[in-house]
Amino acid sequence: MGFKVAVVGATGNVGREMLDILAERQFPIAEIIALASSRSLGTEVSFGDKTLKCKALDNYDFSGTDICLMSAGGAVSKEWSPKIARQGCVVIDNSSAWRYDQDVPLIVPEVNADAIAGFAKKNIIANPNCSTAQLVVALKPLHDKAKITRVVVSTYQSVSGAGKEAMDALFAETRAIFVSDAVESKKFPKRIAFNVIPEIDVFMEDGYTKEEWKMMAETKKILDPKIKLSATCVRVPVFIGHSEAVNIEFENPISADEARDILREAPGCLVIDKREPGGYITPHEAAGEDATYISRIREDPTVDNGLVLWVVADNLRKGAALNAVQIAEVLINRKLISPKQKAA
Repeated sequence: MGFKVAVVGATGNVGREMLDILAERQFPIAEIIALASSRSLGTEVSFGDKTLKCKALDNYDFSGTDICLMSAGGAVSKEWSPKIARQGCVVIDNSSAWRYDQDVPLIVPEVNADAIAGFAKKNIIANPNCSTAQLVVALKPLHDKAKITRVVVSTYQSVSGAGKEAMDALFAETRAIFVSDAVESKKFPKRIAFNVIPEIDVFMEDGYTKEEWKMMAETKKILDPKIKLSATCVRVPVFIGHSEAVNIEFENPISADEARDILREAPGCLVIDKREPGGYITPHEAAGEDATYISRIREDPTVDNGLVLWVVADNLRKGAALNAVQIAEVLINRKLISPKQKAA
């Protein structure tokens, strides 16, 4: 029994990753459609050992499509997701357009899969921000054990989180420095090569950036509205993989050894924590992998019931494409949807 699946934004970083992951995980597909803007009409993308030619979103009929994986940005999603949903196709959206809508579930399958049942209100499910997704995968099992009260997180986010142009900018700037050319910062507010930029998304009135606000709001919606969270989000000169230094305060006592044992058994988590040189994961090792890696687990002596973690994941996979595909798998496994077109 296969499903008809459309990927909107198929030519982008995340769209291409979605197609790769659907093929890798042998998602039950009867037909796969790659969609993009009209200017990308005919552009070829890969799906397993097949090549797909992109069709234009503007004139595609979704009435026979079961699932739409949307990765074309917030403006496109705001316009198109309701139209697609009204045609009976479930939209799983990767943008921030629907994350804070009370009638749209915001899902990380390892954390709050049960909330997915609420999708029927609008036929839309939201994917969280990439930095939030890996964070809550690590926090959930610890919250279940000792009840988290406060989190302070500093992120080290790769340029791929800002799209292909950002990856090109890092490459061009790095090359310019090596050949002693002038460095032009076209994509970021300051030079990204051999630098770090403590600004992701726009600044808000309280001094936080929108990216930092997203982490606060989404963690509350996904995990627990009572958790207090403060974030500092930083762009770093890494192509793929987000890293996070996470300080956690708990209501109840929990030791580093207990946390390590809990996280080793937790879904989606992989603990690499040797207290020796190189005994931890960096974004270089996490690139192309599905797990949320957790290292440097230790007790925080400055607060009661405190822990410190180092959390790393591939932002294009768990932070975006993989999480969206996992949401689709939950829909199918829980029999919340069935194919419109029955196999002959």
